Amino acid sequence: MTDSGLASRHDWTRAEIRALHDLPFSELVFRAQTVHRRHHDPAAVQLCTLLSIKTGGCPEDCGYCPQSAHHQTTVENERLLPLDEVLAAATAARDAGSTRFCMGAAWRGPRDSEHGPGGRADFDRVVDMVRGVRALGMEACCTLGMLNAEQASRLAEAGLTAYNHNLDTGPEFYGSVISTRVYADRLRTLAHVRDAGVTVCCGGILGMGESIDDRIDMLAVLAGFDPHPESVPINALVRVAGTPLADRPPLDPIELVRMIATARIVLPASRVRLSAGRTEMSVETQALCFLAGANSIFTGERLLTTPNPGEDHDRVLLEKLGMRPEIAIAG
Repeated sequence: MTDSGLASRHDWTRAEIRALHDLPFSELVFRAQTVHRRHHDPAAVQLCTLLSIKTGGCPEDCGYCPQSAHHQTTVENERLLPLDEVLAAATAARDAGSTRFCMGAAWRGPRDSEHGPGGRADFDRVVDMVRGVRALGMEACCTLGMLNAEQASRLAEAGLTAYNHNLDTGPEFYGSVISTRVYADRLRTLAHVRDAGVTVCCGGILGMGESIDDRIDMLAVLAGFDPHPESVPINALVRVAGTPLADRPPLDPIELVRMIATARIVLPASRVRLSAGRTEMSVETQALCFLAGANSIFTGERLLTTPNPGEDHDRVLLEKLGMRPEIAIAG
């Protein structure tokens, strides 16, 4: 097994990825940090903010999601937020140090037939939000469910920086978590996004009952993309009462770090985002994740509808580790 750490590969085998994942912990993290330093500033962390612009009532049955209409949770169905409220939140996020503003809608996919105030289609209003966030000098990201080619093109024309559409897990385990769409649906949306010239944000969730091999399968799919996803969120399951996965045991922190380190090696130039679940992670766990190659976090009090460490917590965390927020690049 060879890896120079200098060039991206798209031919990783599952056996190779599993062999990396199973290395002695110190060797795995050393290799990941070595690759990380060749492609990224090891002291810089991108701060992102994620806002739920349309909450609850989603027709999908994702077993982890409190916004699914199939589950009995405390999340209420709300309409799409008005433009001025979204841009006010984006401005506050920018002023707090975030360089990327992400907007999430609990949809199976945008429908032009859904209309809000003034008779405008909800998707048209999201396009306006993207333009507004970009005008603030921030990266704009959306996660709206499945897209067709025309929708992806319209978002690209508005200046969308990235589109998030996670694989969640490996192909074999996927049907154990979601039944309302198939893996190929996810891949099709990602293809539309890439064809439109928008960067891809795509990762998964750990702790849903999947095996190590399922996690390796997901990384193999991501590593097979050419180009690799520019952003790879690694989420720890947030166990929410009323969802089918609420009683899953907590994720072992070392398993999380192993996955981040493995992702860093096989996806060397990608931004690896330490995403959901940080409220249950110790400072030491998060420090190991950064050491293993994570270089982005979501900051703010909430991550869509679940708790997230606030700006003050993250400021103290980065100062303690001698790290700093990444500065936005003009343009």
